[in-house]
Amino acid sequence: MLYTPPPIDPKAPPVRINLLSDTQTRPTAGMREAMARAEVGDEQVGDDPTVNALCERVAALLGKEAAVYMPSGTMCNVTATLVHCRPGDEILAHETAHIIAREGGAHAAIGGFQVTQLKGADGQFTPETFRKALHPRTRYQPPQTVVSVEQTANIGGGTIWKKTALDEIVAIAKQHGLVTHMDGARLLNATVASGISPRDMTAGWDSAWIDFSKGLGAPIGGVLAGTRAFIDAVWQWKQRLGGSMRQAGICAAACIYALDHHVERLADDHANARALARGLSQISGIEVQEPETNLVFFKPDGAGIAGDKMVAALRQRGVTLAMMDGRIRACTHLDVTAAQVEETIGYVREIVRAA
Repeated sequence: MLYTPPPIDPKAPPVRINLLSDTQTRPTAGMREAMARAEVGDEQVGDDPTVNALCERVAALLGKEAAVYMPSGTMCNVTATLVHCRPGDEILAHETAHIIAREGGAHAAIGGFQVTQLKGADGQFTPETFRKALHPRTRYQPPQTVVSVEQTANIGGGTIWKKTALDEIVAIAKQHGLVTHMDGARLLNATVASGISPRDMTAGWDSAWIDFSKGLGAPIGGVLAGTRAFIDAVWQWKQRLGGSMRQAGICAAACIYALDHHVERLADDHANARALARGLSQISGIEVQEPETNLVFFKPDGAGIAGDKMVAALRQRGVTLAMMDGRIRACTHLDVTAAQVEETIGYVREIVRAA
């Protein structure tokens, strides 16, 4: 089997510390209660009051005219580019961006778009790199239509795009007639860590979205925002791709609960990530990228053990992490405690000693 998720190994010990991803979060008791109480309707015909309330709230939060609830962040990205672009158009994004590395080639397969990969440190390209990648509009080259950034930059280490860089990219894009799109998978991690409001962070970006199934802890969904005309066009693609839902208020209620209770606490995840990075860096031979948010990337090769071997050894101790871009990624979230972070550091130290 190439694409089906592999079955869980029945011989593996149960996972006690889940650092694989913030997508692993489980709804809290309060969130489950809010879901059970949710007022619902038929989302596909627009009469689910909880979905409508969520969309209105996210539109206001991001300073946009309208918003639409989606089953996933990938669908937010794909429908946005399907509206912004035409077949043969070119999208510019960092070479490690989610739309390139983690969406199964959907933008090319469904939309017929070319994605040009821009280089840059820590998952970000500079405004100057963007400017140099632009070319005159001629019949010999694809029309450059969209520039996309990922906030935070996942494979870059969960780094935060600085507001000054975002503003400069917007200015260059507008000067050259490009649309701007922000992949907001961990947007609120960036706003909490930087102290910049979501409205200010997304100012000037034609489309932007928030993922609720990562650090915010909801079981499903993202909300994509933009102008009313843009969201109206997105609805057509949402229908075509099977993204229209029915009594989705049950899930939307979890997202509203997350906005009420889980945003400011993202700072706890950032603190746990810093503690994890600090502890790992004190182990001789382990190379750690200093985290800006809730992602910790490290390499244990200098300690005499390959990354995949370290991941396997930790899994045998009930700790799960991921290999990503040749490094180990640990992701802190609301189901990871400070005590579990310290326990993980102890296991890594133990594995290195035995290597």
